[in-house]
Amino acid sequence: MSNRPRPLSPHLQVYRWQITMLMSILFRATGVALSIGAFALAWWLMAVAAGGEQYARAAALVSSPVGMVLLFGFTLAMVYHLLNGIRHLLWDAGWGMDIPEIYRSGYTVLALTGVLTALIWFVALGVGR
Repeated sequence: MSNRPRPLSPHLQVYRWQITMLMSILFRATGVALSIGAFALAWWLMAVAAGGEQYARAAALVSSPVGMVLLFGFTLAMVYHLLNGIRHLLWDAGWGMDIPEIYRSGYTVLALTGVLTALIWFVALGVGR
């Protein structure tokens, strides 16, 4: 037996990156991001309910460049998590379980996430009116 150190379990340095690995990691990360975003949404709703100065502070933060980037990230996470969740529901129903279909649906989810997020922001910002 060799004395060289070996990893205790397979990890990211052992495997070659694949779309399935990326989609799984992103699905978990967006779930965490949405949980954190839910607290931010609750804070904003409490500021709206309080009105006055609290709402003015919340509105200023949300409309700041940092706030807009966070809102965009929240929108991106929400759209991705929704679409990939639908993909998982289709798998639960037995659809799309062949490897080519798994890859195709993964790329489709990524593309639709970009398109739908951009569409939401174009509508929200009133681009093209």
